[in-house]
Amino acid sequence: MIDKISGLSGLSGLAGPGETDMASAASMPAMPAVAGAQQPGSFAETLKNLGEGVVTNLKTAESHSFAAIKGEVPTREVVDAIMAAEQSLQTAVAIRDKMVTAYLEIARMQI
Repeated sequence: MIDKISGLSGLSGLAGPGETDMASAASMPAMPAVAGAQQPGSFAETLKNLGEGVVTNLKTAESHSFAAIKGEVPTREVVDAIMAAEQSLQTAVAIRDKMVTAYLEIARMQI
């Protein structure tokens, strides 16, 4: 866990003490920085990757839970998988809330 913390990018250090790095929370691959304009669809790809990462973490936690009931997986692994899934889900919900808030603010703008 500490190795993951030391490996975070420089921008993640700007977040507050209780906040998480969204990309690592959803197990997304690091996106390379692009000078100039972004490629079309990159925002959609980022959201798609986020969603896939969240679903993968939830499925992993579920499978570990069932395997623990059968006695095939240690309890520590189950707890780690569930905590990762919870963090991923909380991150996805926070992003959704920010997007809804931004949409509502744009909708309130006067033209």
